[in-house]
Amino acid sequence: MERGGSNSSRALFPKGPSFSLSDFSSKDFIVRDFVDSLAETAVPQNRRSGPSNHAFDPKPLIRTFENALSQLSSLSEELQVKESELLSQVRRAEIQHDQTLDTLGRKLDQSMAQFEALDLSLNNTGSADDSFGTNGISNGNGRSDGGGNIAVQIGEKLEELDRKRRKAQDANFLIQCWMEVSDSGQLTSLEEIQKQGGAENKIRCAVIARQLMRISQRLDPASWGQQSNGLRGNGITNGVTGVSRKHNTREVLEKFSELLEQDLLKQFNNSYRKQNFDDMMECAKVLHDFNGGASVIATFVNQHQFFIDRDQLITDEVTTDGETWDQLADPDSDPPGVEPSLQSLVDEVKIVMQEESFIIKRAFPFYEKVLIKFIQRVFQQSIQQRLEMVLDKATTISSLAFLRCLHASRSYISALVEDLKTHGLTEHPEPCSSQISQALDQQLEELFVPYLVGNSYIDREKKSLEEMYNSLLFKFTLYHSRRKKTPTGFMAAIAQQGTQLLATAKDAYMERLESSDLTPTQKRMMLRVAGLQDNSSNKNDIEVSEEQGALSVAYAKRMIGWLAESVRRALELGSASETPKDVNILLNLLLTSMGQVYVETALDAALDAAQSQENVKNEPDLSYLPNIRPAVTITNLMSRFITTVLIRLAESNTTVRRSMEAQTKMAIEATEKKTNAVMKSTMDVAINWVTRILNQQKKLDFRPKDDDLEGLVDSLQTPTCLAICTFLSSKVAAHAAQAIDGHNLEMFSSELALAVYRLLFEHFKKFPVNATGGLMVTKDLAKYVSTLKEWPLTKEVVQIVELLTEVGYLFIIGPEALRERSRNLSATGSGAGAGTGAGTKLGKADFKAFVQKREDASSVGIQSVLAGL
Repeated sequence: MERGGSNSSRALFPKGPSFSLSDFSSKDFIVRDFVDSLAETAVPQNRRSGPSNHAFDPKPLIRTFENALSQLSSLSEELQVKESELLSQVRRAEIQHDQTLDTLGRKLDQSMAQFEALDLSLNNTGSADDSFGTNGISNGNGRSDGGGNIAVQIGEKLEELDRKRRKAQDANFLIQCWMEVSDSGQLTSLEEIQKQGGAENKIRCAVIARQLMRISQRLDPASWGQQSNGLRGNGITNGVTGVSRKHNTREVLEKFSELLEQDLLKQFNNSYRKQNFDDMMECAKVLHDFNGGASVIATFVNQHQFFIDRDQLITDEVTTDGETWDQLADPDSDPPGVEPSLQSLVDEVKIVMQEESFIIKRAFPFYEKVLIKFIQRVFQQSIQQRLEMVLDKATTISSLAFLRCLHASRSYISALVEDLKTHGLTEHPEPCSSQISQALDQQLEELFVPYLVGNSYIDREKKSLEEMYNSLLFKFTLYHSRRKKTPTGFMAAIAQQGTQLLATAKDAYMERLESSDLTPTQKRMMLRVAGLQDNSSNKNDIEVSEEQGALSVAYAKRMIGWLAESVRRALELGSASETPKDVNILLNLLLTSMGQVYVETALDAALDAAQSQENVKNEPDLSYLPNIRPAVTITNLMSRFITTVLIRLAESNTTVRRSMEAQTKMAIEATEKKTNAVMKSTMDVAINWVTRILNQQKKLDFRPKDDDLEGLVDSLQTPTCLAICTFLSSKVAAHAAQAIDGHNLEMFSSELALAVYRLLFEHFKKFPVNATGGLMVTKDLAKYVSTLKEWPLTKEVVQIVELLTEVGYLFIIGPEALRERSRNLSATGSGAGAGTGAGTKLGKADFKAFVQKREDASSVGIQSVLAGL
């Protein structure tokens, strides 16, 4: 409520709030907050902050809430009116919606019924009558509306009628053209179509020209040189009607076809120069329909600037300088690679083919066919001619130069083929199609078939290697062929085969050197490898030294290097199926040249030298022994190369691989047997010489007289001992260490030490020994032991050799010491028959034999010791 008054007056109670429907339609409306706001507005401001001791006055709140209730009541009535209006509108809308659905449903049913009736009518009409325009369904305007199957049938009949009409027109025009060419020898109508230009007109001309050719062949056989079946006139007889003709229809048609083809080819060439690919495509299509496209392909390929330029250059000689050819012919030089002129051609081919394949793809509808022809022309004309020139030139240099040129050329052209496949050519950037890849592989194969057919290639490799091997080993074989041999017994029969191979290798080199087909460069290289001069062609005038008759590991490495190069070529040039057979041929050559002619010949020479000195009167010469070391090294090199390279390459063929393994095993065993024979003979030489020196020992060397004491004090050993130890140390041991090493040297030294031990053991049972001589025996035995122990011996042999020291003590110790040592004797002992497995104690019989050689052996003390045994 509000009291009236002046502006300075104010109401006793605050005015209540006013509301509208929008205040309650908010999403944020909360009843509790609404009630709190009413309470806040009901309390006057001055009472809110005043003291709290005033009494509560409910009247403002009552009036405020009463005012709010009255407003809410009026708002509720207003809301109810609006709701009633909205409900009425909804009912009217629902009624109208139902009516609309009912109407649409009736119309849909009517449409479905009309459609079914129309479809049924059309189907019945189509099956009852094939004529169009009858029994159609009226559309209400008096017009028959034929649809569905009738429309399709109408279209098909119209197309068929159009085809017949065009066929009739073409037949009429064809007859017209034939009449023209038959009566007047002209093709005016056809020439007018040609002059109009355009691809369709040219194609039509080409088709009609072909048809006229067939008509001429049937109706005018005389112009084709065939026997006529009709009447003869004054002119050319028509084979059907007998009407004579004044014109040769075949010649007229062929002339027109030729002019038409030339016109198209001329247009194609002009378009090619202008890079008008669309026009080139049209011409190519017409010519393809006209004669299969052979002429346009030939024109494109033959008139290509690449072939024109290369035809002018094909007569140029191979320009490689002499130094490069010498490098190709030198087996110790690395191959210089592909010949420069061939390399330049191949590089240019790669660029041209990539560029032209792009043009071919855009200019020909049958581009793969064109590209294959282009590839064939490039390989069969340009590359093949240059390749033949390069290989012919290499043939005049040497066989090795030919093989190296062949390999380098094949590798470089193969790389070209792989690059073209990867590039894709017409399929760029995708790889080549299978048809193009096959064509490239076929051309590559055909290039090298003449050089790789059958065994021609591997025979060239074998011949080249034989020439180089025979050259390298010529002085070696010449030395050993002149060497005086002392063959005796079974080993001479075994060495006979090696002697024959030696002579064959030597004679083969001389025959090849004197051959008329040997080129100057190859002869120069063979002489250089052999270490000869040009004027030393007579083998009897050639001087060879002992050093040239010895084995050389460097020579063996050169031989294996040459063979490895041949194997590499064989792998890349030959087929995978032939590789096992090829490497087997090379294996046989290696085993013959390096195994038999080289290594086994040197071992035979060493064996001859050893056997010839087994019973010499002078100190034997063991200088042959160091040749064993290079023989073993070369055999190991050869065996490793065969195992790791040649046999692995033959794994695909089990039969060949097993044969190669068996051959290798036999060759290695033969070398090992000859090496063992040399070492055994050397041991016999050493033992025989030691025995000979021991036999020269004087009887009184160990029983000197009193007046010889002064000289014996100054001497350490007897001359016999010094001679044997010097021989064993400076000759046998030194040469053996140069010949073998490792376990082999240990076994040889142990066997020789045991043999010397046995000789010495029995040797000192033969000489009487006095007190002073006992000292000499001890010194000699100590020298023998120290000399033998310098060798690499096994532990068992060292213990046996040291027993000689105990033997020396037996000649100088007293009876009591002898009695003490006699207690440690064995029943069998370690005498002359002792081996590596024997004991290291003296036997009773040996002990007694040594002691009995003492000068005081008859004394009571010594006898009592011997009696106690």
